[in-house]
Amino acid sequence: MNYPDSVRFLYALGNEVKTAKLGLERIGVLLEALGNPQMACRIVHVAGTNGKGSTCALIESGLRAAGYRTGLFTSPHLVEPTERIQVAGRGVGADRFAAAFDRVHACAETLLRQARIDLHPTYFESVTAMALLLFRECCVEYAVLEVGLGGRLDATNVVMPELCVVTPVDFDHEAYLGKSLESIAGEKAGILKPGVGAVFARQRAEAERVLEARAAALGAGVTLSSSVEVSDVTLHARGSDFVWDGLPVSCPLPGEHQVENARTAIAALGQLGIPPEAIRRGIAQATWPGRLERVAANPEIVLDGAHNPASARALAEYLDRFYEPRRVWLIYGAMRDKAVEEMTAILFPRAAHVIVTAPAQARALRPESIRELADHDDIRVAPHIRAALALAAGAAREDAVFVTGSLFLVGEARALLTRA
Repeated sequence: MNYPDSVRFLYALGNEVKTAKLGLERIGVLLEALGNPQMACRIVHVAGTNGKGSTCALIESGLRAAGYRTGLFTSPHLVEPTERIQVAGRGVGADRFAAAFDRVHACAETLLRQARIDLHPTYFESVTAMALLLFRECCVEYAVLEVGLGGRLDATNVVMPELCVVTPVDFDHEAYLGKSLESIAGEKAGILKPGVGAVFARQRAEAERVLEARAAALGAGVTLSSSVEVSDVTLHARGSDFVWDGLPVSCPLPGEHQVENARTAIAALGQLGIPPEAIRRGIAQATWPGRLERVAANPEIVLDGAHNPASARALAEYLDRFYEPRRVWLIYGAMRDKAVEEMTAILFPRAAHVIVTAPAQARALRPESIRELADHDDIRVAPHIRAALALAAGAAREDAVFVTGSLFLVGEARALLTRA
């Protein structure tokens, strides 16, 4: 198939969020039939609720700065599915993506005919297999894999990693992972492997107990991000500066929470034996689009996928620190399975004007429903992101427009705003 056809077929396979409850047998059989590409390179496996993608990007950049040929697998994408699979810091491209899909799809069809699998692999299973296949074909030395959802039953959990990393665990996807922080942490802890080292970011006490207990039961040595001492931290709107191990470090990812993500990445890279100077350069060169990403000026437009309460609180702190007393316009859209009432209560009071809309997704919550849930003096409804941005065109040059909520919405806005 060509690239558009491969993408259409993948989308037709259904919502990838269902993958977490379907088990690992199908992806295991598929990878075995493909020659177990997951065994071709060293792997860093990253789970957590918040900061997974940023931490993956920081670790991959550090490995690349140390001279390794790297692979990076993340989800979801913002604009194109090719973003999910990177080699040496760049997306694999449409032709290579489509060729990998053809190989995985043909293998799946053979397995179906042989009755070795029950159903065609899901969207996420297919793209996971494609990534691992491409990493082998491209002679990747180190691959950084982001868990899609949960950990224990996530399709990426077929790998035997060199290192496991767990970023902050918080409430999200409760319908799939459980209603308590302990149950959610238990799913994230499912990526830990016997005798394989782990790095844990700073955690809430309930999650920390579960993670530590699981690591102890498996004999997995744990390094805490808190063991990475940083000083002279200076936060600014476009990132942060701090001193680590006597080295001045500049992190270009904005937000106070990114300092913790950088500490987690430093701890992980240290466990992998990466020299401090390469770690410093890797962090300075890291990029992670759609997270406090400034895409326009006068008025300033910032994209941030604050899709759960913890990330909404991080965005609120950023607004309070750097945008008070500027007038803020907020464009917000969310999925139906998110804690929308809690998130809007955090974010909407920080905005002078609110525009609620919906990403072009079947799971999107109707903007009218968001308006009914939220309490704000100036809230308007737009049917889609293009209309929402048109309404925000009334912002003054000195105002700031934030597009937030669903990463799907952020991706749609980014496609419109960064188009050449």
